[in-house]
Amino acid sequence: MTTDSIPVQTPDARSGTARKARKDTTPARRSRQLFRHPGAGRQHHAGPVAYILLGIAALVSLFPLYWTMVAASTDNTRVTQTPPPFLPGPHLLENLGKAWQDAALGKAMLNSLIVAGVIALSTVLFATLAGFAFAKLRFKGRNILLMLVIGTMLVPPQLGVVPLFMMMTELGWGQQLPAVIFPTLVSAVGVFFMRQYLSEALPDELVEAGRVDGAHSLRIFWSIVLPIARPPMAVLFMITFVHAWNDFFWPFIVLDMSNPTVPVALTQLSAGYIRDQSLIMAGALLGTLPLLVMFIVFGRQIVGGIMQGAVKG
Repeated sequence: MTTDSIPVQTPDARSGTARKARKDTTPARRSRQLFRHPGAGRQHHAGPVAYILLGIAALVSLFPLYWTMVAASTDNTRVTQTPPPFLPGPHLLENLGKAWQDAALGKAMLNSLIVAGVIALSTVLFATLAGFAFAKLRFKGRNILLMLVIGTMLVPPQLGVVPLFMMMTELGWGQQLPAVIFPTLVSAVGVFFMRQYLSEALPDELVEAGRVDGAHSLRIFWSIVLPIARPPMAVLFMITFVHAWNDFFWPFIVLDMSNPTVPVALTQLSAGYIRDQSLIMAGALLGTLPLLVMFIVFGRQIVGGIMQGAVKG
């Protein structure tokens, strides 16, 4: 046997083999070997118990809406009977038409659409601007201002009703929609929500790269921040719109029945000594339909945006 047939390992080969052996024994390598199994990477399906629980949760969530439709489709006598009806009656269209006419819901829905749309858009814009400033800009007193914004969430809104009403009267906005829109153009919850998201999802390197390219803060906000912040902006818009649409306390104080929003207009249906519960439920059903349509149309985009933001984050 000659020496030419014996493989000789050079120092570089020996060191490479040693490095490979050490690499194979790293914790990451051991964890990959530990969790590697034939079903890795496959889509997992929920079991029957999960589907049963989800079905029960869906039924419980939809029951109030179903009961509203059942009560709106019967007369007042049948609604107040024991046991109550659990199947729809024949008077749904009749009660819907009467509620629409008695409460003047056409003008009320238009007012609510204007109020909720303006409040939602302004809240998303201003909250995203403020959230970007608190998250990525360095300026004097930033932490103090953030604490003041968060502190306003602890103050009950009822404490400011009297001075706010006096302010709206001095501005000449009594019984007008600006009196409802102006005090809620931005919310502290929205600012804090956007600040928390941008602190994690917006890398400092992107902001610094924009600075190096000569972009000012508004240009960075428009070109970098807005594309990244679309998922939370969609969620914030939806939540703010629903809250503004359903708000009753402040619009009831500053508006009258000649220029109401939907919650204020629905109080007309409960006026009188005998309340027609079926008529009230019909009005509530009409006031809920725009929100249902909005969620059906934009719900998938909003959920998809949330999932996209979660994956990117």
